Amino acid sequence: MLARLLQRFLLALALAGAGLAVLWHGATGDVMLGALLMPWLAVVLATSYSMLKSRAHDAPAAQFYRAWWGETVATFRAFVLRQPWAEAPPAVLPATGGTPQVPVLLVHGYVCNHRLWDDLTPRLREAGHDVLAINLEPLFVSIDHYAAHIETSVQQLLQHSGQTRVALVGHSMGGLAIRAWMRQHGSDRVARILTLGTPHAGTKAAKKNATPNGRQMLWDSAWLQGLAESESPERRALLRIALTPQDNIVFPQRAQTLPGITPTLFEGLGHVQMCSAPEVIDWVSRELQHLNAPT
Repeated sequence: MLARLLQRFLLALALAGAGLAVLWHGATGDVMLGALLMPWLAVVLATSYSMLKSRAHDAPAAQFYRAWWGETVATFRAFVLRQPWAEAPPAVLPATGGTPQVPVLLVHGYVCNHRLWDDLTPRLREAGHDVLAINLEPLFVSIDHYAAHIETSVQQLLQHSGQTRVALVGHSMGGLAIRAWMRQHGSDRVARILTLGTPHAGTKAAKKNATPNGRQMLWDSAWLQGLAESESPERRALLRIALTPQDNIVFPQRAQTLPGITPTLFEGLGHVQMCSAPEVIDWVSRELQHLNAPT
């Protein structure tokens, strides 16, 4: 579903760019260049707006501008080069090397799909993990709605691997979807949960979002409070939280943690960039080492 929407959006951008080129000059080369450049320009403008809107008053300039550029490139790769061309829902991808490790379920965030994990998936497979990256659909429903899909995917992953526990990695809203799944299905099969840029406290970027899941991610929303109140200290001990002080979508950035958890900070990264940054991928790999579940 998302892939089709993005394809249509890119087509509209390309046609707009070609139309502007016709009005400006009309040469064939200019029309083609306009069609190609418009998606890049749209990403630059959208990223610039979100970076400026979310910037903390005490943010170091060097880290801020590093994140700005990195997020622009990562967003272009994700939303122009990868996610629009996602194929059918993926199957479990078996490990390609290393000692067999706990299987990993990858859960993307709001308005994304499984292609968001293209950089992390091969690293996990090489380290010995079976990997399943799912698509959360429909796009605009309650986050609780995704718990059934996560449950089915956990069962599929465990059956494929022959193990009894699974690790789950969630980006942005995906981390909340994992916690909502735990609220409904418990944590007995969980070896570890990692969240990247997840709005555990809600984000002020969602003020005008009218979708059910968008409203749930509002800063200090009643849904988030209820989710936190449902979690025991033992369940929360399974979580590890990574965030970036330059997050351009989830802010206030340093507030995005939970009681009893000290987050790992990654300076100079943007929100989407967290899924592809080498330092974050290294952190995920280290956190998932030595969690081999008994078979």
